[in-house]
Amino acid sequence: MKNIERKLHQIDAEDQTVGRLATKIANILHGKNKPEYQPHMDLGDIVEVKNISKMKFTGKKFDQKEYYHFSGYIGGLKTKKMSSIYALNPGEVLQRAVKEMLPPTKLRVGMLKRLIIK
Repeated sequence: MKNIERKLHQIDAEDQTVGRLATKIANILHGKNKPEYQPHMDLGDIVEVKNISKMKFTGKKFDQKEYYHFSGYIGGLKTKKMSSIYALNPGEVLQRAVKEMLPPTKLRVGMLKRLIIK
């Protein structure tokens, strides 16, 4: 197997919506921007995102969107609003969006490790 060259892509998140930014990042992490793309191989590049705290949210998503977590027990469905998560760590909102856009395979963990949020 040949050695994979990974380039560093720097993206400025200022005045960009979360979803559109996440799709750009997911395509680069997965390697879909390369001509030698193959879905069963991890050929993606490294992505560094800055100015996370200046992202835009359209509509009422910032106040109404909820993230769910299920503990596995009866009545164990936990919800958190996007606004509370964004207040604690703005990068987590973007990371969750990118994670859901990547394929749910064993390769996803390696792809997410190459996402650097500043």
